[in-house]
Amino acid sequence: MLGRFHVVILTSPGVPGRVRRDLLLHYAAMAADGPKSAFELAMERLRLKDKEAGVDEHPLTDAQKAAIAEARQVYEARVAEREILHQAALRKATTYEEVERLNEELRRDKSRLATDRDRKTAEARRATPA
Repeated sequence: MLGRFHVVILTSPGVPGRVRRDLLLHYAAMAADGPKSAFELAMERLRLKDKEAGVDEHPLTDAQKAAIAEARQVYEARVAEREILHQAALRKATTYEEVERLNEELRRDKSRLATDRDRKTAEARRATPA
């Protein structure tokens, strides 16, 4: 990979202006777009581990992307609907126990919806491109 180089000139200690010939130039290759972020370095390490483990990386097809997007949109819509119904039920609640029961129901419903979303997303990812 072609990259940029930078030059570091090292001088001899104690002798101002005198440059050591063996350390005159130090080339360090840098990525074409500058230094990498911690995220980029982590992703590079993960790709390397996947490659060593024999994991095949293949891009998602447009149909898979659409199926995943639809699963996420359905999840978000159902969670929003459930939260609206939850708020209405909370306004009618009269006891602390009733509020706790409603909150627990909302938590369970959100968990179930997230599980459904994750299952549909995984199915879409596993689907073979046609």
